[in-house]
Amino acid sequence: MSETPTPENPAAAKRPPRQSRTGLTATGARKAGSKSARSRAREFALQALYQHLVGGNEATAIDLFTRDLSGFHKADAVHYDALLHGCITTAQAMDELIAPQLDRRMAEISPIEHAVMWIGVYEFQHCQDVPWRVVINECIELAKEFGGTDGHKYVNGVLNGLAPQLRAAEVAADKAAGKAS
Repeated sequence: MSETPTPENPAAAKRPPRQSRTGLTATGARKAGSKSARSRAREFALQALYQHLVGGNEATAIDLFTRDLSGFHKADAVHYDALLHGCITTAQAMDELIAPQLDRRMAEISPIEHAVMWIGVYEFQHCQDVPWRVVINECIELAKEFGGTDGHKYVNGVLNGLAPQLRAAEVAADKAAGKAS
């Protein structure tokens, strides 16, 4: 069948353009095939944290449900566990860090963006092997894929505001290196 519209094939004119195979979806998020096991762990943790924030579900029940989801076997289960249980356990302390960065009350923040910010703060504090810029980038990707239209911009602003506080030496070193080059 031809791709160009013809009298025999007028539907070809109504087809959406083909997506490029650059590893990005139409929204700018990464395609599933190009995601690392840690990125997948963050996605499953985000879904689990959403269940906790919206439904008030207990971590153990959420964990059992999430591990049964399609594709979980491709995720870094250890990182997922750390994010899910760590974020729920330290939720109040993380909210106290996040709140001063917000321009509205925490209750007005989308549960997706709220959970993404938890992931970012948790990784800043407990995953020193993940560079601060990677933490922010991964959180932006999560917000692009699962959040509202401009939610990723909000997440970016909040996490960029927290990075100098939570990863002071690393941020300072990056800034010093940037000025030297």
